[in-house]
Amino acid sequence: MKRLTLFSCGILTGAASLLGAAKAPIVTNVEPPYWWTGMANDTLQVMVTGPDIAKAEVAVNYPGVRLAQNVTLDSPNYRFLYFVISPQAKPGTMDIKFSLGKNRQTVAYELKARDRKPEEYVGFDASDVLYLVMPDRFAQGAANEEQLAKAYEKLNHPVKPDRADPNGRHGGNIRGIIDHLDYLDTLGVTAIWSCPVLENDMPGGSYHGYATTNYYRIDPRFGTNDDWNEMVAETQKRGMKVVMDMIFNHCGVAHPWVEDAPAVDWFNHPKGDVLTNFRLSTIHDPYVSDYDLDHTVNGWFVSAMPDLNQRNPHLMKYLIQNSIWWIESSKINGIRMDTYPYADMEGMASWAKEVLREYPNFNIVGECWYGNEAGSAFWQRGNKMNPRNTELPTVMDFKISIDGHKYFDEETDPWNGLNHLYDHLALDYLYPDPQKVLTFVDNHDTDRFLLKEPEDLGSWKQAMAFLLTSRGIPQLYYGTELLMNGSKEGSDGYVRRDVPGGFPGDTISAFTPEGRTELQNEAWFYLQRLLQWRRGEANEVIAKGSLKHFMPQNGVYAYQRKLGDKEVTVLLNGTDKHNKVTMERTLEILPYGLQLRDIVSGKEVTIEPEMTFGPRQVMILQNF
Repeated sequence: MKRLTLFSCGILTGAASLLGAAKAPIVTNVEPPYWWTGMANDTLQVMVTGPDIAKAEVAVNYPGVRLAQNVTLDSPNYRFLYFVISPQAKPGTMDIKFSLGKNRQTVAYELKARDRKPEEYVGFDASDVLYLVMPDRFAQGAANEEQLAKAYEKLNHPVKPDRADPNGRHGGNIRGIIDHLDYLDTLGVTAIWSCPVLENDMPGGSYHGYATTNYYRIDPRFGTNDDWNEMVAETQKRGMKVVMDMIFNHCGVAHPWVEDAPAVDWFNHPKGDVLTNFRLSTIHDPYVSDYDLDHTVNGWFVSAMPDLNQRNPHLMKYLIQNSIWWIESSKINGIRMDTYPYADMEGMASWAKEVLREYPNFNIVGECWYGNEAGSAFWQRGNKMNPRNTELPTVMDFKISIDGHKYFDEETDPWNGLNHLYDHLALDYLYPDPQKVLTFVDNHDTDRFLLKEPEDLGSWKQAMAFLLTSRGIPQLYYGTELLMNGSKEGSDGYVRRDVPGGFPGDTISAFTPEGRTELQNEAWFYLQRLLQWRRGEANEVIAKGSLKHFMPQNGVYAYQRKLGDKEVTVLLNGTDKHNKVTMERTLEILPYGLQLRDIVSGKEVTIEPEMTFGPRQVMILQNF
């Protein structure tokens, strides 16, 4: 009997296969391409695609597996099979037989054995520092040119790199990340958050990755599924973690679903006639109109990104399984979910609950983009102000990014500068778990913290010190260590520039000290010192310690992290001048005569009744 390899929307899955001699294919696609026995949720949904597959008869006979539901929806070209896999089911190949008229076809569907325990999938937390990478702009590793050429042939929109176009593809790939893992390890970060790497076969290229056109295939311009798995494995060999970016609020307009949706309610506003209003306040507004709420959560994010309807139970099951498939197959440590509040709250709560049920030590962070503390906190799991438990462990602190220049650039007086930061943290009571808040000063969707090349690093060093010593899970945006700068004005591409030295033809490499300017090296080695210290001797006290802070006075902000007998105290002079201050107000944590080591300067510091701080000076003092 001839064995044919099954393609998933033209992509080799490497697991399920088609058997038989059908005159015309009954089945053209199966997702997920394979599954596992012994999962916490015993029900597997298999989405089968093929011309008029809804009319086909289906039969399966595999020990320990029962076909519980056989569902057809509005399109005749989809069928959803729900299999209950008992704990007694053994790994192997399950033959799913289809018949349509005189045609016969068998799908050999693989059930794999799990190769690690669910609790061994350890997520990211406050002991980590995430490094956000945009693969297209970070680095280009050597690719298999023959493989790449074949991949381009199979794309509907084979947009090729043009580094002169800030909004075009530049050619970075997964291999480029693998090639620079030692660089990231030496820098001292402990986790890589990669912008989306799934197929974006879109007109214009969609280099950023936020318009998915295939949920089970790595974009061939970035590499293959095997390349992604290799990157995760190589990262974890170095003791680092990987966070995968996913988008369930919307897909790309070139996804096959758009031309042929399984159900009439697969998309919200399927005609694309309603765009979101971007007003997330409607979700918790007690007086909200139906019209406004609909235009927030059901409107399309942009015209190229159709809004998925998570209230459709078959779509939601598909999305839940997709996350579990990537976790189980590639061993990632976490998920960052894009545009979290724009999707259906109930649907996403069920998603988070199912993922964490399967992997109890995993972590998920949702992008909840609010300019205020209450809006962000509303989405964290266990918030009593939200009538629905979102099940979302980690949310993002956009307030620091939005107001970072107020915090760190303004001179600190009784009302400005670091006082804004103090007031921000004073609202942490809104969060059920402030240590599970992702903190950052910039990312791929915001202006760079440095709008232009700085003359000195005073404010920048204070921002980095705060991120790496305060509460929460810090995230750095790629190139921060190289003082990459710019604003989004004119193009998002201006805050997503290529790393010099990451691409063929680059004449200098910022990945090496020789390729960096004197100021860049000052920044790089300062950040390395903090990161390596945080990853090493100070990890527990920063990740788990209590936080006590003192309202800025005379321009100086002081706070302490404490765990048992270990203490780390941070002193920030928020002024541009030498600043002589009395230390009486911090006596409860810094008694006179106490000698501590400053990890920034490497010197011993004695606490005195009066102390003088240099312009924008940072002291990070520890007693161990």
